[in-house]
Amino acid sequence: MAVGAPRALDDEMRCDVTHRVCIASQKGGVGKTTVVLNLAVALAERGRKVLLVDLDPQGAIGLSLAREETELAGLADVVAGIVPPGQAVLATKLPGLSLLPRGRLDSVDACEFELALHEPGTLEAVLGPLESAFDFLLLDTPAGLGCVTRAALAFTELVLVPFQPESLSLRSVTQVLRLVDHMRQDENPRLQLLGILPTMVEKTSPASLAVLSEIWTGFGCVLESIVPRAAAYVEASRRGVPVAFLSGPVSPEARRFSLLAAEIEHVIQRLGFEEARHDEQPERRLL
Repeated sequence: MAVGAPRALDDEMRCDVTHRVCIASQKGGVGKTTVVLNLAVALAERGRKVLLVDLDPQGAIGLSLAREETELAGLADVVAGIVPPGQAVLATKLPGLSLLPRGRLDSVDACEFELALHEPGTLEAVLGPLESAFDFLLLDTPAGLGCVTRAALAFTELVLVPFQPESLSLRSVTQVLRLVDHMRQDENPRLQLLGILPTMVEKTSPASLAVLSEIWTGFGCVLESIVPRAAAYVEASRRGVPVAFLSGPVSPEARRFSLLAAEIEHVIQRLGFEEARHDEQPERRLL
């Protein structure tokens, strides 16, 4: 499949550094798309320019936003040579956040779509010319460690691994880390683990807490932030919005993603991908 020509960007639109982040999980059903969607919103609300890219042939991001499967032009249209990359990017109503949807893809063509993404240079040709307008490229991948996930890992520099605290998910984490290590050694020496993110945590479940304890003690790269199982995510999905966009008081779940975004910025700085940002404030007195 041919890749269309990118649209030129004005100099004032360019960002100094762009972080390419892949969200990957060997196991499905761990809240991966929920994480990437709400993290994108939280980063944008912190003043970052974010492009959320849907690499999942199922079009999980579009479905999460209550869009019909073939309603939005996007990545599939770009790799088919129908739409140039710049014209497939959709600006959202949240300043700083843009979306590159999966695009108009017939389910019978999903295999060809995956193979096209896996072709060497495809993601670089599509996303490379766009990235200078963004601080973050967040790539949502399908569950599993197939060709799309491998293509994303070859393209990105950081990988975030959502982890549901249950035994099967715990065993699958080592498979993801094995692939990350292989990609770093053989294909992408820039690739680093951003962290393991516990998701769908049930604080009242002894079994959930036991597995959470195992991941904390067994791995040194687990983030401090956690994403609990909560009704707010179900309601947000039903309404087709990020959790921070639900009406009413700001929910604890939305605040959690703001804290997660701050932690991820800190980890990126610690890994040397970005200089620390210092927010200056004057000296104050309480009395």
